[in-house]
Amino acid sequence: MSEDKDLPLRDDIRLLGRLLGDTVRAQEGEAVFDLVETIRQSSIRFRRHEDHAARRELEATLDSLSRDQTIDVVRAFSYFSHLSNIAEDQHHIRRSRAHQIAGSAPKEGSLAHALERAFASGMGSPELAAFFDTAQIVPVLTAHPTEVQRKSILNCQMVIARLLDERDRMQLTPEEQDHNDEALRRAVLTLWQTRMLRTEKLSVMDEVSNGLSYFDYTFLRELPRLYGNVEDRLAAHDRSWGAMELPNFLKVGSWIGGDRDGNPFVTAEILEKAL
Repeated sequence: MSEDKDLPLRDDIRLLGRLLGDTVRAQEGEAVFDLVETIRQSSIRFRRHEDHAARRELEATLDSLSRDQTIDVVRAFSYFSHLSNIAEDQHHIRRSRAHQIAGSAPKEGSLAHALERAFASGMGSPELAAFFDTAQIVPVLTAHPTEVQRKSILNCQMVIARLLDERDRMQLTPEEQDHNDEALRRAVLTLWQTRMLRTEKLSVMDEVSNGLSYFDYTFLRELPRLYGNVEDRLAAHDRSWGAMELPNFLKVGSWIGGDRDGNPFVTAEILEKAL
């Protein structure tokens, strides 16, 4: 029987969905939980089985919602989408690690795959060195107002992702499992109690601060690892790379705090502070 590679993903989504449901019941009451469940079950019946009676029930339920009920329902399904996305991201990491552990060929589109193609084409060390001397990759950060999430939401998401990763990589003792379960419950509760939308407009310097916070858990953590991986692969192909250091071919750019994106609130003073 073939392995169901997506089973861990479905297990994580069920776990997070159950924790969210428990949180909704505890924080908003049984009536709100039952309403959300009724909408969810009707949606599933219509989506999976094209049950038109379920669609009519769904439309009738949604049309009858009060303002407060609408807010509760929208929040419940929005946070479930957030949690599902976290589970999917962790599953992507899980599958990537499984491929690496199994010694699979580098995935198409990856940097490792690009290097393998370069080696296979006969590119030698001089050509590769010349390439890296002239290569320039510049990811640019921008504070797009419709895409930037609140930092408090991002912090909750990172905690939940870390706890899911802990469950996946470690064989937990019963006590450790209990601690992880409780930490996940608290994290989902914190997420539910956190407003998804801002009530005040961010200043330009707020946007700069939010942008800088990304560096701690993205670029500053991953760039040294990326350079190390590339250098190791090059050295494995040609030992002369062991005594060489890659040039700085990846640099981070930013429009935040500048007027490149047409921000009318950026002044010369703001630009100086951002820099």
